[in-house]
Amino acid sequence: MTHTSATPVTFVVTDIETDGHSPLRNSMLSFASVAVTYDGTIHGEFESVLERRPDRSPDPVTSQWWQGFPDAYKAATTNPKPAETEMLRYADWIETLPHDKVFCAAPIMFDGPWMDHYLDRFADTRALGGPFTGRQLFRGGGVCLYTMAGAMRGQDYLNWGMQRAPAEWYGNIPHSHKAIDDARGFAHVLVKLFELNGQLPKLENTTGA
Repeated sequence: MTHTSATPVTFVVTDIETDGHSPLRNSMLSFASVAVTYDGTIHGEFESVLERRPDRSPDPVTSQWWQGFPDAYKAATTNPKPAETEMLRYADWIETLPHDKVFCAAPIMFDGPWMDHYLDRFADTRALGGPFTGRQLFRGGGVCLYTMAGAMRGQDYLNWGMQRAPAEWYGNIPHSHKAIDDARGFAHVLVKLFELNGQLPKLENTTGA
């Protein structure tokens, strides 16, 4: 049984690759999104490689880590384009998607701030919905796939890591650190979690005092 909803939603499952840990000090190298609905229908994909920001510098530890993934690093740095144009192109793409859009990442606490910062800086919008004026791409605070997967698997917090999800949940797509591969795998996981959600008893909506 799959999740059912009276209100269709498109989840924009996103993965990013960077040369460090902070959008205030380092650069986002590449990102990719897969737009998927509850039933697993894919409504489009987007991927981009970005030029490094001249006002940022790579983190040495992250640079060393990338040496272990030469193919993924090549994919994240080949033919980069200006963030000024790419984030606007991405925002335009989001608006072509059907239904209300919701940002999703694993974990949202890492990918979310990067996308939010780049969209704010270069496209005058945000990765999360909120009480701000201007262009609203997404609804709500987004979905943390890391949290959702851990909770739906019935695990204690310290066992919530995405690497513990079965390979078939990822559609057997390897987690390669290529943004588009990882976004596709995470989209498969999200749909699997919706299937599990569809098996749960439904509680009536209530309003608190």
